[in-house]
Amino acid sequence: MATPVLSTKFFVPPQRAHFVARSRLLDRLTEGRARHRKVTLISAPAGFGKTTILSEWIADIASKEPDTRIGWVSLDEGDNDPARFLDYVFAALKYPPRDGAPEPVIAELINLVERDSAPALLILDDFQVIDSVAVREAVVSLLAHQPAKLHLVIASRSDPPLPLGRLRAAGDLTELRAAELRFTPEESRTFLNEVMGLELSAGDIAALESRTEGWIAGLQLAALSMREHEDVAGFIEAFTGSNRFVVDYLAEEVLQRQPDALRSFLLQTAFLDRLTASLCDALTGRTDGHEMLDALERDNLFLVPLDEQRQWYRYHNLFADVLRARSRREDRDRVAELHRLASMWHEQHELLEPAISYALAGKHFERAAHLIERSLPEMRRRRHDMTLLAWLKLLPDDTTRRLPVLRTFSAWSMFIAGDLDGADRRFGEIEESLRSADGHDSLAGEELSKLPVTIAAYRAAIAQARGDIHATEVHARRALELSPADDHLGRGAGGGLLALALWAQGDVGAAVPAFRDAMSSLEVAGHLTDAISGTVFMADMLAVQGRRLAAREAFERATVLAATAGDGWAVDLHPGMSELAREEDDLDGALARLTAEPPSGAHAGVPENRYRWFVAMSRVREAQEHLDEAAELLDEAERFYLRGFFPDTRPISAMRARIWIKQGRFADAVAWAAERSVSADDDVEYLHEFEHVTLARLLIARSRSGGDGRDAPDATDVRATDATGATRLLDRLLGAAEAGGRGGSVNEILVLQSLALHAQGRLLDAMAPLRRALMLAEPEGYLRLFTDEGAPMAALLDEAGRRAIMPDYVRRLRRALGIATPTVDALVEALSDREVTVLRLLATELTGPQIAGELYISVNTLRTHTKHIFDKLGVSGRPAAVRRAQEQGLL
Repeated sequence: MATPVLSTKFFVPPQRAHFVARSRLLDRLTEGRARHRKVTLISAPAGFGKTTILSEWIADIASKEPDTRIGWVSLDEGDNDPARFLDYVFAALKYPPRDGAPEPVIAELINLVERDSAPALLILDDFQVIDSVAVREAVVSLLAHQPAKLHLVIASRSDPPLPLGRLRAAGDLTELRAAELRFTPEESRTFLNEVMGLELSAGDIAALESRTEGWIAGLQLAALSMREHEDVAGFIEAFTGSNRFVVDYLAEEVLQRQPDALRSFLLQTAFLDRLTASLCDALTGRTDGHEMLDALERDNLFLVPLDEQRQWYRYHNLFADVLRARSRREDRDRVAELHRLASMWHEQHELLEPAISYALAGKHFERAAHLIERSLPEMRRRRHDMTLLAWLKLLPDDTTRRLPVLRTFSAWSMFIAGDLDGADRRFGEIEESLRSADGHDSLAGEELSKLPVTIAAYRAAIAQARGDIHATEVHARRALELSPADDHLGRGAGGGLLALALWAQGDVGAAVPAFRDAMSSLEVAGHLTDAISGTVFMADMLAVQGRRLAAREAFERATVLAATAGDGWAVDLHPGMSELAREEDDLDGALARLTAEPPSGAHAGVPENRYRWFVAMSRVREAQEHLDEAAELLDEAERFYLRGFFPDTRPISAMRARIWIKQGRFADAVAWAAERSVSADDDVEYLHEFEHVTLARLLIARSRSGGDGRDAPDATDVRATDATGATRLLDRLLGAAEAGGRGGSVNEILVLQSLALHAQGRLLDAMAPLRRALMLAEPEGYLRLFTDEGAPMAALLDEAGRRAIMPDYVRRLRRALGIATPTVDALVEALSDREVTVLRLLATELTGPQIAGELYISVNTLRTHTKHIFDKLGVSGRPAAVRRAQEQGLL
């Protein structure tokens, strides 16, 4: 059952038949938009006419610019769920709805506005009700990438926590505040005498205007009270006090002067966020709801229409506050019953979200619980997670104890909060209740029937968070066993978690196909979001295998899928694609991927992936040799890292230690190893492979610098010990990586083996692992794997060039390292006259024996000459020698 979007929330309030024209304010608003300022902020306490002036302005724009896309959202507390908030933004702007996390949905909104031929205007009214950090940061993200075609208007009782200072400094902000919104004396006269139909003298108007300080709601309440007062002057004389006093005093005055039937109607309907005739009848037990609403609007009694047909209304916020307070004082028990009746009416009209909200507000918890169960499939599909969790927090344990479906999602919220033990205990209790003969009270349906699968998957996630690989695998396999063949969601979740367990064990050869099958199941189930974001983990596994090209293909496919889905989820893929570009030494491309999607508070994609942006940017800054900034970015990454969603195979602390090693901060790196209990004598296992490789890097770096960097008599011994210790550790790591099919790990270990041997002065021995690393890495396009190692690698590549090892690849690496290629003169000088002659003949179609005959030398002598030529040119064969000579202008 779909959760409907309430159209009344994005209805632009109409202008009243009689209103005070405020051209001075309209001119301010129009000027700001004409100057292409990004944002208009109208900030003032309640009752200053914020909504009224906006509706007048919007009506003016609509009449002059009929093609402008205008979206109005009347916000309420329920909009603190970012998914719901964005649902209403899209609906208000008449764009097709989008599901997903805030950042990609916002990216899609921006793209839609950019592609639209007409400008757009988005109004967020009553923004003060938004206290969700996620929603506020979603708006910040929109501001950061706001297209020129979009003008954003925010109306609020207080300044929103948005970057107003930055907007103001850039000239992108138009502001209207209480001082500008107050009625001028002339506007007060027009309102009181012409709109409200009073006949006040200039002195009375001046006195009343002075006492209210132009506060519009105060003037309106005073005018309503004065209609029934014979002594107007006396009323004005007695009228004094603060805004809060004015509201309480005048609202009571207004209430007391209403007929009993109307007064009763007001108090009984006071708690409704939106009113329509049949809903009011359900609460009052009468049949005159339509007539009452007409009378309230006709008498200007703080009723705001919410649609053109005058079917839906709301009370002015100030007036509603007073009505609700009075209703509670008179009959608190009746208030609870009114909430129950409101909940029933909304349920009957298939409006489950407000039905749940009214049930919770009236403390009808059992009713609310069953309604939440009914709404679960749709709430989960639309990813209204925050709303769902907020509801669950309001339900007492006594209510949910016999409702295993709700308790399951309550337990999951405990997991998200980091209470792994509490969540595990709760799942055990739920499983016991499902087996109990006493039964339970959950509604039969899809969520209940699949509950064992859901619990098994959640328990696998808890085990994953604890680092318990065996338990992860056991629970994941159980989820698969319990899932029928057509339960693609259950099979996708169970299969994905099983693949993560295999990955954590280092068996990426089995993990990759298992994870690919799981993502396919999720795609068939319609969970494209999970299938797309899962590509990030797939790419991680492929990188461990050394399959960079396959990782690129996975990213490209996911990008196409995201574009097809239209949900903007490609944002999650950018850090991984940045890393691919960085490895190819395309630092500009790597940076462009990241700066195109900078991290905002709402996050790029799923929350557990947000830290990846900072890691990827750190890697780019490290490659640019901005090591301090790289380390700071890792601090940010650590702040956003969420433990437990996937194996922590590359701990951020180890990445930071690698930067310290480059900076020569060996003491800090040693302290890291001690804190993490990383030793060269440890058993090697995949989950700690990255840390052990980092330790090997530390030992190699210290061996070059003389231990801890101090001048000491035994410095030579320290260097030798570190180098040989690194070699022994790398030998064991290489064997484990080869056995696990982890080609990416093998590549890095081979590179480090060559560096360790070189550090021991064993240059010729270093060539064997280097040759193998080059052969494995070249087909996959690795560059930074070698060039990140700097001068020591340059020395090794020089030797490899002399030995004609992978000559073309080595030349490319040398160029990337900035090592100058020999000039033409140097090459000519290096080649003897006879070698130059042989080289020129090699460029012809003559065979070897024919060239030997041409020069009157033996074939063996020719072979000696060609070997010298190949070595000096850094090539391994005749065609390459000819190409090299042509490149250098020798032929």
